[in-house]
Amino acid sequence: MPIALFALTLSAFAIGTTEFVIVGLLPTMALDLNVSLPSAGLLVSLYALGVAIGAPVLTALTGKWNRKHLLLALMSLFVVGNLCAWLAPDYNTLVVARIITGLTHGVFFSIGSTIATGLVAKEKAASAIAIMFTGLTVALVTGVPLGTYIGQLFGWQTTFLIVAFLGFIALVGSFLWIPSNLKQSPSAKISAQLKVLTQPRLLLVYAITALGYGGTFTAFTFLAPILQQISGFNASTVGLIMLVYGVSVAFGNIWGGKMADNMGPVKALTLIFTGLALVLVLFYFTAPHPIAAVATILIWGAFAFGNVPGLQVYVVKLAEKYAPDAVDVASGLNIAAFNIGIALGSWGGGIIVADSGLMNTPLVGAGIVIVALVLTRLSGYLDKKSTNLSQCANSL
Repeated sequence: MPIALFALTLSAFAIGTTEFVIVGLLPTMALDLNVSLPSAGLLVSLYALGVAIGAPVLTALTGKWNRKHLLLALMSLFVVGNLCAWLAPDYNTLVVARIITGLTHGVFFSIGSTIATGLVAKEKAASAIAIMFTGLTVALVTGVPLGTYIGQLFGWQTTFLIVAFLGFIALVGSFLWIPSNLKQSPSAKISAQLKVLTQPRLLLVYAITALGYGGTFTAFTFLAPILQQISGFNASTVGLIMLVYGVSVAFGNIWGGKMADNMGPVKALTLIFTGLALVLVLFYFTAPHPIAAVATILIWGAFAFGNVPGLQVYVVKLAEKYAPDAVDVASGLNIAAFNIGIALGSWGGGIIVADSGLMNTPLVGAGIVIVALVLTRLSGYLDKKSTNLSQCANSL
């Protein structure tokens, strides 16, 4: 694999770290910025909202840009955004910095796969994409817990400075090693994206994605304060627990992908959403007991991110049937749906914390996941109905 691919992987690592590291630093940041936990939680929501907007809209607007030039512009903006977060004198400045970095995140993952495949031979395209996305997985396993630990030890600003430095290294690597003459894919016009959004079956899956992911983030956004205030862990231990969660996430991604391949996406998602709802309810009871809480978090991570492969496969499968000319657009919009779920889940979790306390977030999150489960079963029923109608039409 070309060395340029590892510049993309490092970019993905830095971007993944900056998105999720705030979860582990939430109590520290709220105290330092003199804001409430729900207000600090908005730093997660607004970043995700930036991703949701950036992925479809900015990707379409920059579709004709040279891929290397666009990548360099994105990583430069990413570095600037994290430096602004490092230097942020107040909460409002930090909000702006988070939105800027969220916008770069959305476009990066929209074009990253295209750039990765352009660096290798056609038969190695899937491996190239997998290597790039490994950066995101490794960020969850190591970047987030290490960033949390560093933030607890040296101040949360230091975490953003280190992420900016990693982004700068990735920027230099991209400048030196990524060729300027990469093949330019046809730009995804906004009209094509709007066409996808007129397909009810795809809209249903986007709703499943947003609710299934959002239910997790209703509670996950406030995991650090729960661990400190309810479970009784000190701040420095939260980073180690985030490491446990990250390892579980990596396992869940692989496990969820194999389930989707072997059982089909609807059956796999049914099992995963059922397990996720049960784990969130279980966490309500185990959170006051440190050992049981960590054990529950270990299981939670696998279920929370195990739905990602199944949802992506399902969207592609339905797009091939209902929007065959816009499969890539449909897949990209599902990434936006994930981040809409994060934004709404984090925002809703903040309202719950303000109104009724931290420990209601897992219960409400479980309720949201159950709605995603019901919609999944409805979508499966519609698939079966459509198949039966096709078979009847063919027999006639």
